[in-house]
Amino acid sequence: MPIAEFTLGHALLTVLSIFFFVIWIWILIVILSDLFRDSELSGWWKAVWVLFLVFIPFLTALIYLIARGNGMRERTIQAQADAKKEFDEYVRSTAGGTSTADELGKLADLKAKGVLSEEEYQAQKAKLIG
Repeated sequence: MPIAEFTLGHALLTVLSIFFFVIWIWILIVILSDLFRDSELSGWWKAVWVLFLVFIPFLTALIYLIARGNGMRERTIQAQADAKKEFDEYVRSTAGGTSTADELGKLADLKAKGVLSEEEYQAQKAKLIG
């Protein structure tokens, strides 16, 4: 096919084909990552799923998404919550954050030294607690 016969329609079809190929690869990666993230599934079942994904990919992916879609969602949400919790703990430990009890202790010390009045102490305490 000479380049002169490569029309806009052919170009759009090529772009569409590349788009669907990338989406297909993405779906396979998501399925495989979910498959190996699932701790309830034994190694043999994981091997069976992978075997079927290799030899009957479209049908197996469709069945996996239908049969285990809710579990995929729950495992993804749990993984994101765990990652957020670990990140928050890391930020707290790195930034040297203090707890509410520490802040209340500092406020009580300032009040005892006379730096804060009773009204200021109660207002800061209320802000810290809730």
